[in-house]
Amino acid sequence: MKNCVILAGGKSSRMGRDKTLLPFKGFATLTHFQVDKFSQIFKNVFVSSKFDKFDPPLRLIKDKISDDFSPMLALFSILSSFKNEYVFIIPADMPFVNENTIKELYKFTNEFDIVVPMDDSHTHSLCGFFNANLADIAKELYEQKEHKIGILQSKCRCKKLKFQDKKEFFNINYPNEYEEATGDKL
Repeated sequence: MKNCVILAGGKSSRMGRDKTLLPFKGFATLTHFQVDKFSQIFKNVFVSSKFDKFDPPLRLIKDKISDDFSPMLALFSILSSFKNEYVFIIPADMPFVNENTIKELYKFTNEFDIVVPMDDSHTHSLCGFFNANLADIAKELYEQKEHKIGILQSKCRCKKLKFQDKKEFFNINYPNEYEEATGDKL
């Protein structure tokens, strides 16, 4: 598999600080942990961010067009950086997705434009494979002020693949979740 992009947005109002910069499992940041992890699976790993905030530096894809915090803008910026290929995208705050899950999702890329995981309670719309050729649709939706990824999914061939282990898709959004994931208090 060729390209992975880690979404490293900004400050989380729920966390009270930029969670992508929190230390994680011996790495300088949660984002550095993700880059190291996915570098074992993908040929190229990039980080989507509005600005260069990582020390040590990481390979960035910066949002194009605007400084808005929009998942649709981030998708457009990422997808427009590639041509005629699939890109695996994952949030920095989702550190437990495993390689077997990625391989299962990848199996459906020949049939679908987007392939994302779901569990009993939630579809993980910003974790999965996206066809780079969807960039123009993402841009149109952003310009129409449509920011929900579900709208993009409805405009293309989308596969939602069900997985049983919902712990794998655990997101770190609150201080207690960071403590649960690391054993460390903020």
